[in-house]
Amino acid sequence: MSRDLPPLNALRAFEAAARLQSVSRAGDELHVTHGAISRQIRALEEQLGVSLFDKDGRGVKLTDAGLRLRDVTSESFERLRGVCADLRRQQEERPFVLGCPGSLLARWFIPRLDRLQRELPELRLQLSASQGELDPRGAEVDATLLFADPPWPADMQVFELAPERIGPVLSPRYVNHAQLSAVSADALYAEPLLHTTSRPQAWPQWAHAQGLASERLQQGQGFEHLYYLLEAAAAGLGVAIAPQTLVADDLRAGRLVAPWGFVETTGCLALWTRRADPRSERLAQWLRSELA
Repeated sequence: MSRDLPPLNALRAFEAAARLQSVSRAGDELHVTHGAISRQIRALEEQLGVSLFDKDGRGVKLTDAGLRLRDVTSESFERLRGVCADLRRQQEERPFVLGCPGSLLARWFIPRLDRLQRELPELRLQLSASQGELDPRGAEVDATLLFADPPWPADMQVFELAPERIGPVLSPRYVNHAQLSAVSADALYAEPLLHTTSRPQAWPQWAHAQGLASERLQQGQGFEHLYYLLEAAAAGLGVAIAPQTLVADDLRAGRLVAPWGFVETTGCLALWTRRADPRSERLAQWLRSELA
């Protein structure tokens, strides 16, 4: 006879039936039919060459061999449950490191951080800002929040949060604000437009959606990072192009205006993670509610 251990599923079925003294209740606990439990136990008896249960009226009664195996399996599974619970608890207590572009972190996430901490107090969040290209596969982060285009890589779990919408914004302090706010978008042909080197496609993408000739747009002052671009727009230095998410608070406060609205791109804001983690799922649900 093989010296290998019996299949774990068979041992689980036996342990549950022995502990609950019922094949039906064991099936309920393990979310399988009582017939599946009976088949697992029969296979276990055949492999061990002994009977583990005797019929006892409408129920079952452990044989001497069954009692011996019950004691060992009950102790072993209880220890396994305890160790697994400890591991889950350690994972929950470990800081959850979220990678995030610096502009998104500063303009959208941090203003909502207090509410997040109140509503998800068990999530010990540690924020990791980046001004460069983020790598969601990096071992130093548990999840990454960023704008990106599908399709998503098969080796990542990606939670889509909200479609990306972009549009021109300017400050009421901008010298041409009153004039621009009253005319159609093609008036931007005459404006030197603020732009960011990290998202060179933004203005052409918006122009195409509006039926404008992107080659007629004039590039004005450039900025390396989106955060500085939006600070320049808020300071009245010109018209910038921005994701609606990053300027939502500025629009509500009147620091910026968006006379021509926003258009959807092919991308979306998404939460990326390398592995399944219930904390990522809870964070994704919270982010969706904030972005709705």
